[in-house]
Amino acid sequence: MQVAMVCADFTASEADQLRRAMATFKNTGTISRFQERLVEGMREQNYPEEFAQRIFQQLEGFASYGFPESHAASFAILAYSSSWLKCRHPDVFLASLLNSQPMGFYAPAQLVRDAQAHGVEVRPICVNRSRWEATLEGPERTDGLFAVRLGTNLVKGLANDAAARIVAARTGARGDRPFASIDDLWRRAGVKVAALTCLADADAFQPAFGLARRDALWAIKALRDEPLPLFAAAEIMREAEEPDVLLQPMRAGAEVARDYNRVGLTLRDHPISFLREDLRREGILSGRDAVTSKDGKRLTAAGIVLVRQRPGSSKGVIFLTLEDETATLNVIVWPDVFEKYRPVVMSAAMLAVKGRLQKEGEVVHLIALEIMDRSVLLADVGNRSGRDAFHDENGDPSGDLIAVRSRDFH
Repeated sequence: MQVAMVCADFTASEADQLRRAMATFKNTGTISRFQERLVEGMREQNYPEEFAQRIFQQLEGFASYGFPESHAASFAILAYSSSWLKCRHPDVFLASLLNSQPMGFYAPAQLVRDAQAHGVEVRPICVNRSRWEATLEGPERTDGLFAVRLGTNLVKGLANDAAARIVAARTGARGDRPFASIDDLWRRAGVKVAALTCLADADAFQPAFGLARRDALWAIKALRDEPLPLFAAAEIMREAEEPDVLLQPMRAGAEVARDYNRVGLTLRDHPISFLREDLRREGILSGRDAVTSKDGKRLTAAGIVLVRQRPGSSKGVIFLTLEDETATLNVIVWPDVFEKYRPVVMSAAMLAVKGRLQKEGEVVHLIALEIMDRSVLLADVGNRSGRDAFHDENGDPSGDLIAVRSRDFH
């Protein structure tokens, strides 16, 4: 652009138009419109005709391949740097990605699960430890890794301002002063009861005070944003002290469902682990068993839908990524199969896929032949009382329906 502006006396506007023309990613783009103006401008500046034509040819050549080539080089550097960081410092890599959301191919739940599989300790949201973003916590282990503490930015419904007030009250001028109770936090931080409810729903009081979700929510019921007029003069900020109440613990599946619905991920068991016995009785393999099967084997696997892809260059082929408690599985859906199962493929949160395994080196795909919606089974996770447990007929009908959302790309 500097050559055009200096040698051909282009205005800033003309140089910007030339820059845009060079970024068309086409062999025959709009840059040809500038040939006459560029050559004539350089001739008026007493540059030889041959030199002017050669400059234009170089600009035209760059427009053909240079712009995408330079981007490819940039992406290659980013890919190498990211791979190096993930390999050498997976703890830092996870914290960085969590703090850059929303972005990328995978949601925080998959990022956390992958990091855990590579030896990273991930710690839950805690009112006495967490900041707004994910942080690293020591001491450094013998393998050189730090633990990653999840940030309160994952808590649905919690405002940044409320989180900031909590951190400020905890780490004030007098040093780090952890909260002793929910009431202590409420008084010192001065946050609304609604914010405390969001934190309780996210199970953020369990690491700090050992309070389960229901116990924390029950304790918060005694708090009010405004004192009752009758007791205001006596400076009583809480209603009458009540005796401890023994609340029925939430089922393990309900805890997982609430984690997903309030935080978007869980550090407890994977949702599919609660359904494994049901799937096993249907002859459905785990992801690990599927990917380790022989090439060409016909099998059925199931999992939560993480990603749906339909690239413009794929000629209608759909690529799915399924996940269970053991592994992820890539599924290829040919156009004719997709048309047959379109509503299921596009909307189901959990799929069972019957198909043929295709292995080429370390690349493994399941070629879909039949696709079944198992979202109803996934919705029953909240009624499960333990791993491999059957449906609990005495389950709480008001329990959460697990909400797991895929990331879809076209």
